[in-house]
Amino acid sequence: MRLRVGVIGLGPAWQHRHRPALMMMRDRFQVRAIYAPVAHLAAQAARDFEAETMDGYRALIHRSDIDAVIVLDSSWQGWLPLVAACEAGKAVYWASDLNIDAQRAAELKEQVDKSGIAFMAEFPRRYAPATLRLKELLATKLGKPQLLFCHRRLRHSDPTSNNLVSDVPQHQERTTRELVEIVDWCRYVVADNPTHLNSTIYGGPGQETYRQLSMRFGTGPEAVCAQISVGQYVPSSWHEAIGFRPSADMQICCEHGLAFIDLPSTLVWFDDAGRHVESLETELPVGEQLLIQFHRSVTSLVRKMANLQDAYYALQVIRLASQSAETGQRICLTELFNPTPPI
Repeated sequence: MRLRVGVIGLGPAWQHRHRPALMMMRDRFQVRAIYAPVAHLAAQAARDFEAETMDGYRALIHRSDIDAVIVLDSSWQGWLPLVAACEAGKAVYWASDLNIDAQRAAELKEQVDKSGIAFMAEFPRRYAPATLRLKELLATKLGKPQLLFCHRRLRHSDPTSNNLVSDVPQHQERTTRELVEIVDWCRYVVADNPTHLNSTIYGGPGQETYRQLSMRFGTGPEAVCAQISVGQYVPSSWHEAIGFRPSADMQICCEHGLAFIDLPSTLVWFDDAGRHVESLETELPVGEQLLIQFHRSVTSLVRKMANLQDAYYALQVIRLASQSAETGQRICLTELFNPTPPI
């Protein structure tokens, strides 16, 4: 089945992820309309796909020849495109920011539930070739995970860009987005939900430069621990320092070995036989993997809500991490809404 889709916003990953994926998957997706705040960018993208440009997101969503909506950048509209898609009964691929207050997140989850639409939040780390290969190694060579380390050193945001959706500073929104994705990534790799967490924040309110989370999966000697940190602590003027010796995107210690992941397609792992280097450049790119999953969720006769629940769960974890940082206390997550762990 070929899905007729409309694209809202182009987003920072348009050129290197979404555009190539949509080009390669024209047998499954036909881009019929594009809306973006910058008119000349929308016109250029529309020419590439022989699509129409639209003056607004609502007009795009309510077109009769649109089956699904791909939201790559919601800009000033925030979550309004999702609300409009629920009203119109259109499936949604959401690649824009996930940051939203807890009450509104619960309301949106309920609205999507009631509308019956297919919804997929973009978690690119899950479907990176290196992650998929790691899951194979955990099942065959490396054994059960024991310790995970994920560190992200972010570049400073463009000071000329404005946050028109909320009063939260843009660097704080970027940090939250990274944390949400990494929390989901760790759940996906461990295939379980965390039971406890504690967190630390460096910097005053609105001036945060570093966040650290420690998540524990399970109890006793078999428990798995994940250390996550995200920060923008290097001054933007120190150009050489920002990219100096970046940490692996994930370092994971297992029962029978150790692995290092550099997204999207480099994996180095060690066991008793020594070092193994795998470059997975020839594997299906992340963008295409994600679109395949979205196509399946839309065309399947069985409605899949796990992705929406995973996004909602990760947001709850980040909210509670902020609470832990404020109080200095460890927080139990067992009473939290616990969806089935991603596998």
